[in-house]
Amino acid sequence: MSDPHTVPPQSADILAALVAFDTTSAKSNAPIITWIEQYLSAHGVPSTRYPGPEGAVEKWNLHAVIGPDRAGGLAFSGHVDCVPVEGQEWSSDPFILREDGDRLYGRGAADMKGFVACMLAAVPDLKAYAANDPIHLLFTCDEEITCDGARYLMADLRAADRMPDRCIVGEPSLLAPIIAHKGRFAVRVTFQGLPGHSSNPEAGRNALHAMGRAIAFCADEADRLAQDGHRVAGFEPPYTTMQVGVASGGSILNIIPEHASFEVEWRNVPGDDGPTMFQALQDTLRPLEQALKFGNSQGGITYEQLCDLPPLALSREHTLTLEAQSITGRNTAGHVSYGTEAGIYQRAGMESIVCGPGDIAQAHRPDEFVTRDQLARCDRMIRDFARRGIEEHEL
Repeated sequence: MSDPHTVPPQSADILAALVAFDTTSAKSNAPIITWIEQYLSAHGVPSTRYPGPEGAVEKWNLHAVIGPDRAGGLAFSGHVDCVPVEGQEWSSDPFILREDGDRLYGRGAADMKGFVACMLAAVPDLKAYAANDPIHLLFTCDEEITCDGARYLMADLRAADRMPDRCIVGEPSLLAPIIAHKGRFAVRVTFQGLPGHSSNPEAGRNALHAMGRAIAFCADEADRLAQDGHRVAGFEPPYTTMQVGVASGGSILNIIPEHASFEVEWRNVPGDDGPTMFQALQDTLRPLEQALKFGNSQGGITYEQLCDLPPLALSREHTLTLEAQSITGRNTAGHVSYGTEAGIYQRAGMESIVCGPGDIAQAHRPDEFVTRDQLARCDRMIRDFARRGIEEHEL
């Protein structure tokens, strides 16, 4: 591995170093965080390491402040974890950056080590731009599985009184500004019944029957959302979707099933709140829960929240939107149905926009790549955002 003290501040060179770390979400990210710490230190930039979610395997977030060490100012944010490569057919080692023409291939090249590399390559210039207002660099863990890294980092920055005002999240968007995305709220619902012989159904409590009625409600609710749900133009589809994707229960046919469970998710448009929809589900299923409990002290329904990724909704007139359009030369303000950490940041009070190099179509695929042209454009974009901060301060 290259010594971070000797890596020249060029985004493609830094990307090669970052791709070499296998930061699959199931593994520790300590090695890449240490490398980034050393790189920043070599450029005279202090950083603070914060622990990720409790129980995670050696997971860390990293926060650096360039310029005045205080809250406010602009942030750039990138996650350093990536999805697995097992079962994918790569043309070369996914953890060795390979160049072919304008393309740079490697796991995470687009999603989203390319943007992280551009953040780091910009550090020497950012030091000159941050004389009056801070520029924050955020490096997060676990985005690919729960986004809890970002959630923990927001709590840590708030406790340290170092919360930035606004943020550019560099998920791959071909450097088109994304101002809105759907949220995702997912729950595992488990039914505890009472076993017995199928010849005497009154002696038991059928968990599968209760689950079937609950799934029927979810299907009806999904239809209602599609027909009468809140609409937000720009999304496809323009309403909140709901689906049951996993279900299990029972053992053999002549035994009343004691256990059953299913997993349900909402992909909610801005304006529809995941926790509120979850509470409505619990309220609706309460009669089923009471039926399972009747004559069965251990019976009932339990809920396990799997994901709470809030939607993003930045105004088209927000300064961050207008700056991003001006800097990128795009007049668009896009909407996407996939989620990002930007929704978590906005919920925490840090207005955010998604804009980064590479194509989201490359994310999670074999032979993932980002182009040199996209990196070069991102290099300019980051510096232009920082330079705008200086011009506004001087005005």
